[in-house]
Amino acid sequence: MAQFVKVASASELAPGAAKQVEVNGKTIALFNLDGNYYAIDNTCTHRGGPLAEGFIEGESLTCPWHGAQFNIKTGDVVGPPAAKSVTKYNVRVQGDDVEVEV
Repeated sequence: MAQFVKVASASELAPGAAKQVEVNGKTIALFNLDGNYYAIDNTCTHRGGPLAEGFIEGESLTCPWHGAQFNIKTGDVVGPPAAKSVTKYNVRVQGDDVEVEV
């Protein structure tokens, strides 16, 4: 059964920033977009690039390895060369704790 797990403090992640976190054996990319937090798989579906190290522009994330683009809010592919979306995780904030459901 899925449960929420604390992965960061809200104060650790400035607006427009990303952070790689480990949760129950999963590597997840956590994002702060204007005070709202989102989480997707950290591994690009094209060649395994680290998405938390990618370039953020609005809701779009560009993989640093080959330029595949994903929607941070949904995990959907929005630009090649990736053909498959990444998993999106539910996120909630409890006080200063940022939690991801895994």
